[in-house]
Amino acid sequence: MIKDIARLAGVSTATVSRALSHPDRVSEETRALVMGVVERHGYRVNSFARSLRKQRAGAVLALVPNLGNPFFSLIIKGIQDRLQEAGVDLLVADSHSTGGAGRSPVAHLRESRADGLISLDGSLPAATLKDLVAPDTVGKVVFACEWPLSAPLPSVRSDNREGMRLAVDHVVGLGHRRVAYLTGPAGNILTDERRAGVEAALAAQGLSLPPERVDGGDFSLEAGHAAAVRLMAMTPRPTAVICASDQLAIGLISGLSALGLSVPQDVSVMGFDDIASAPYALPPLTTIRQDRLALGRAAADLLLERLADPAATEGRVLTLPVELVLRRSTAAPA
Repeated sequence: MIKDIARLAGVSTATVSRALSHPDRVSEETRALVMGVVERHGYRVNSFARSLRKQRAGAVLALVPNLGNPFFSLIIKGIQDRLQEAGVDLLVADSHSTGGAGRSPVAHLRESRADGLISLDGSLPAATLKDLVAPDTVGKVVFACEWPLSAPLPSVRSDNREGMRLAVDHVVGLGHRRVAYLTGPAGNILTDERRAGVEAALAAQGLSLPPERVDGGDFSLEAGHAAAVRLMAMTPRPTAVICASDQLAIGLISGLSALGLSVPQDVSVMGFDDIASAPYALPPLTTIRQDRLALGRAAADLLLERLADPAATEGRVLTLPVELVLRRSTAAPA
């Protein structure tokens, strides 16, 4: 058991969990110490998983706000990679369709169908969030990608504001001064963070984002396509549009093409996420890359550590870096 390994090695249970499931996060000396105990006493690496199960499910539930959205695929893969290493199974459910009888995410925890929960949805109903922070469940929950402001649970996220600073600095550096922003759904934490990042970065450049140059409404292809007509009807017309997601950006490029406009000759377009289709858009999409695989792995590591020692992970926030990916959808204004 993990506690036995920690006692014999003279380290914390959290250190043991990192040494077993994420060895690059501990020193070589510490890992050798832990693995020496494992080998001398005949423990198997998946004894960590058994110590978490305590005759329970041996599984973790991941809640995804839209299983049809390709953005989440690499995050789920990262979660599964780490859980498999720990001998723990992964269950995946769409958080928008878990309200039926016996399908509540809290029920999965309380009825031992899952030992822990990773939510990629930061907009869960208030009643669900209240249940997740109850004394019998709060030590079994972490958030990834999105997070709720009303419940300060441990989370892993990308640096959304920094990403938008990179996006703004890029288009302004090309010479654009009339910048529009295509936003996500109201009430979503990523919508708020990314818009705040755009506004702050524009202000730092001596520019502004007036309300009339903000459009959108969700992260979808359809919303981006529909926004093209409204954006191009603005006076004066924006020369660059920063989008809150790659799907918005790809939809916008399609809508602009339907209007007879070219990207980037007439309008530069930037995305956010670097989904798999971004390099194959026409033109290939300049965007902000999130390391979604690393995000999923970090979320699984954080949950495993939390299940082993909830107090050690209370309120922890891990923010992962992002990077600008230059392709052909942005250029200097005509």
